[in-house]
Amino acid sequence: MEIPSAMNSGLQGLQNARATADQAAADIVASTTLSDEPLKNPANNVEVNTEVSNPSNNIELPDLNQAIVNLKVAEYQAKASTEVIKSADDSLGTLLDVTA
Repeated sequence: MEIPSAMNSGLQGLQNARATADQAAADIVASTTLSDEPLKNPANNVEVNTEVSNPSNNIELPDLNQAIVNLKVAEYQAKASTEVIKSADDSLGTLLDVTA
């Protein structure tokens, strides 16, 4: 059984946080741009069609609230992973000071 180092665990946590943030950002964009309501142009009061033409209207939009929560979770995961990396760096420096 292999035990990963703290530095690797921190880096893996940062990668997971980035992937979660990327997915949450994509979900936010999808839920805000794929709207069925046409936007009105205030300059000339003409309706602009913003519908995405799809052969099937059975597309499920991601939940905007859940995407925002996931983005916040990714932020805290990145902060925690950064602290793990800092702690691993500090303990490595302490080990080198003790053995030198």
